[in-house]
Amino acid sequence: MNNMVFHPGLILIATGFIAAIVPKNVRKFILAGGPLVALAAMFSLSYGTEWVVPFINGIDLHLVQVDRLNWVFGLIFSMMAAIGGIYSMHNKSWMEALASMCYAGGALGVTLCGDWMTLIFFWELMAASSLFLIWCNNTAKSRKAGFRYLLVHMFGGNMLLAGIFLKVSAGDMLVSNVTAVHDAAFWLILIGVAVNAAIPPIHGWLVDAYPEGTITGSVFLSSFTTKVAVYCLIRMFAGTEFLIWVGVVMALYGACFAIIENDMRRLLAYHIVSQVGFMVCGAGIGTDLALNGATAHAFSHILYKSLLFMCAGAVIYATGIRKINHLGGLAKKMPFVFVCFVIAAFSISGIPLFNGFISKSITISAAMEAGLPAIELLLQLASVGTFLSITMKMIYFIFIREGKDVEIKNEIPKNMYVAMGIGATLCTLYGIFPNLLYQFLPFAMDYHPFTVDHIVQYVQLLGVAMIPFMMYLSHMEPHEQLTLDLDWLYRVPFVKLVVSISSFVCAVRAALGEFCRSIYDMFNMLMANPMRFLSLAPRALEHTEQVPEKYDADGYRAVIGEPMIVIMTVFLVAVVFIAFV
Repeated sequence: MNNMVFHPGLILIATGFIAAIVPKNVRKFILAGGPLVALAAMFSLSYGTEWVVPFINGIDLHLVQVDRLNWVFGLIFSMMAAIGGIYSMHNKSWMEALASMCYAGGALGVTLCGDWMTLIFFWELMAASSLFLIWCNNTAKSRKAGFRYLLVHMFGGNMLLAGIFLKVSAGDMLVSNVTAVHDAAFWLILIGVAVNAAIPPIHGWLVDAYPEGTITGSVFLSSFTTKVAVYCLIRMFAGTEFLIWVGVVMALYGACFAIIENDMRRLLAYHIVSQVGFMVCGAGIGTDLALNGATAHAFSHILYKSLLFMCAGAVIYATGIRKINHLGGLAKKMPFVFVCFVIAAFSISGIPLFNGFISKSITISAAMEAGLPAIELLLQLASVGTFLSITMKMIYFIFIREGKDVEIKNEIPKNMYVAMGIGATLCTLYGIFPNLLYQFLPFAMDYHPFTVDHIVQYVQLLGVAMIPFMMYLSHMEPHEQLTLDLDWLYRVPFVKLVVSISSFVCAVRAALGEFCRSIYDMFNMLMANPMRFLSLAPRALEHTEQVPEKYDADGYRAVIGEPMIVIMTVFLVAVVFIAFV
């Protein structure tokens, strides 16, 4: 079908611009209503729907090209835009309203498009708009983190653009799996996608930037960039085997750093790296079951991770505190937030009857069916790390432990409660009724999560994980010291390299400046007195040390005999030469 359709992404972008120009008391209704319209538009798109727009030089832009894979991603992105819009209704910043809706619209644009040129346009729109969700926090840390975020995404975007340029130059206009040949385009596109997927060691931008975003902006940030990258990995790189181990490293790496982290949102950011690792691993395995697992886990992750960021944002909004070791006893003071956080924590830990269980277990089962027992074991260990750092550490130290007199400084807006309630409901609903999600997965599968083996395995695994936490409870409270990440290994040398290069360039500039100045002074002297440059001293001043700065014709005029002797000599030489030749 080539007729124009209602594009959910364009609806969200239009919502952002409208929200930016309307009065503040109207903006909250736009932020709540616009995403609901986009969600309805997403439901109106059926499999096989296309919207093709003529461009230039005979090129067509496939703005919409719907199949089972991108439909389910489009559905969760639209749902998240609606939940995030409700959560941010109280926000008075027109810039943040514009950025958040354009960001969500860009994610939908990448997901639904069918050609490379449309993809890179919406990809860059995502990067540009999400940057302002960091800068809108208007702190020194957010400005620095945003600048780094900009540099990293410029690098990733340029890598992706270079790969797309090679594809388009070869006449390959449509987005497809690129694993057939590991050529330059393959690696360039993979690097560009890997940056957005926060694959170590190029993940540092995420754990630096997301905690520094605004309270409402971080909810959007946690939901789109990395999951759009997962969609692209499934679409373009399914079956790339080395991604299996890349995903396992991500899952373990993020979980380990989360255990020792103290900042709430930074801890949750590390778990984005960890949970995306499950999805990357599924994309690498490449079987139908594994790809369904990656898709389902991306769907579930957006729901429970956004809920975790909403709860953390509510705590920060109410108390003004970000550090876990400064909090405690909030279960009594913020009971609704506590219940929502527990649901999100159970979900991300993969506890049965919550949505993380019905999605995470698919990827682990796919590893087992693919004959990868080591991968299965390592992914289960990563689940233990998640359980320790969020379900145990965050719930205990933030909400349960006593002895911390935390003051509630601000009342949480009602719209934040509504958004958290919706997120918690969906995490539970999909966990109890997994077929609500399974029916939309891209590939057919016969998988049942609620088997005795699955349930017993998870209960045993997570039950055993509680033992070391309880044994070392006094040592589990996070510390105030800065945690150095892997990016320190290239950030510090890079800073020194930049400083060294800058110093060298400044020294060269100074030397060239002095050289050019001396040339300039010499040129001025020559123009004032060319004879001085030729070291021809005037006869009247042959025995003096001072030479006039300006040319004096009388002083430099030679006697008549000298030029006559020169002329006669040249004449005689010429006559002799002609005579004998």
